[in-house]
Amino acid sequence: MPNPFAGIALHTWTLDTTPLPQALAAAREGGADAVELRQLDFKRGYAAGMTDAQIVDLVRASGLPVSAVGVEYGWMFATGEESKRLFEVFRRQCENAVALGCPLLMSATGQNDGRIADAIPRVREAGDIAAEFGLRLCLEFNSQHPTVNCIEAAREIVSGAGRRNVGLLLDAYHLHRSGRVGRAFADVPAEEIFYFQYSDVPAAPSAGAPRPTDRLPPGQGVIDWPAVLGLLAEKNYTGYLSYEAPNPAHWARPPQDVVREAVNATRKLIAQALAASGA
Repeated sequence: MPNPFAGIALHTWTLDTTPLPQALAAAREGGADAVELRQLDFKRGYAAGMTDAQIVDLVRASGLPVSAVGVEYGWMFATGEESKRLFEVFRRQCENAVALGCPLLMSATGQNDGRIADAIPRVREAGDIAAEFGLRLCLEFNSQHPTVNCIEAAREIVSGAGRRNVGLLLDAYHLHRSGRVGRAFADVPAEEIFYFQYSDVPAAPSAGAPRPTDRLPPGQGVIDWPAVLGLLAEKNYTGYLSYEAPNPAHWARPPQDVVREAVNATRKLIAQALAASGA
């Protein structure tokens, strides 16, 4: 089969200690096809005195498409004034996504917790806000979260929200750490998969950290990449593969080298996966 993927995107957490202008340059020089932005990238820009428009112009000037725009996490279980504030930030990120020509918002759960029944109406509200801007929203489960730590929980929330513009973000790292090894996400309907992030899992991953930073380039850990990428291709996933690999070892290296290493490894693994599937 032909390569169905839109390309390889760099998630900015991979270069967390690199300022955004240099991270964008590294993404371009390292061969990434796009970049995934966090709300934290905007927040850091605000702290430096920049406006949304100036941050958008900075990203546009890089020449890289934006694969997804992150919102501030925590809104799924927040209440009261904090919930109101987070939805205001959510709306602001919708405006930024539109300005960047990016059709996709992403959100993880954040560090707070609650019941799935509490998350569903908030996801429904978030989906409705995103729809006002013509955007889709993908939700990521975190294998270390107390509640939303597996595909089943994420699918229950998305199904309960009942919004066609709300779907799943699957992350190879969290899939593996939650027990969905290799092709073990075959039961997830293709139409529910809006976005895919990836990094490899070390043989002895860190335990207990809610946001583990032990992630590796593909092929340097234990994930069965031909199985994972082959299944994605079979499901006709046509979005970006977003490389999210926070690791202090990466932050200590030249950022363009970090990007180039991952891009080259990913392209080789895609070719292997497609060859194994008979393409």
